[in-house]
Amino acid sequence: MSESQAAVAEPEVVVAPAVDEPKQDKKPRRQPRYNVILWNDDDHTYEYVIELLQKLFGHPVEKGYEMAKEVDSSGRVIVLTTTREHAELKRDQIHAFGKDHRIRACKGSMSATIEPVPGE
Repeated sequence: MSESQAAVAEPEVVVAPAVDEPKQDKKPRRQPRYNVILWNDDDHTYEYVIELLQKLFGHPVEKGYEMAKEVDSSGRVIVLTTTREHAELKRDQIHAFGKDHRIRACKGSMSATIEPVPGE
């Protein structure tokens, strides 16, 4: 056998059948959002509210003061909008924050609730 007649093994190419992939037209679903609501009472000072908002939410003093005014005048203020799990954590942290040492009659933390963001 001459060199030109030598058999050369050619690799066999196997083509996989096309797989029908589902279309990715849908956007990923976003988790429902919840508001953390801080409720007004007469047992806590503006300083307490500002301190709570700084420590638990990282709000600067100026924003804390604006929120303290809003909760005082309207009875409630939204302090955060987030996922349900995170909102529940923040509500619980508000409840555990402790009493306002500036007011002798203060019996404990402020009240907070969570509620779904309307329209979501």
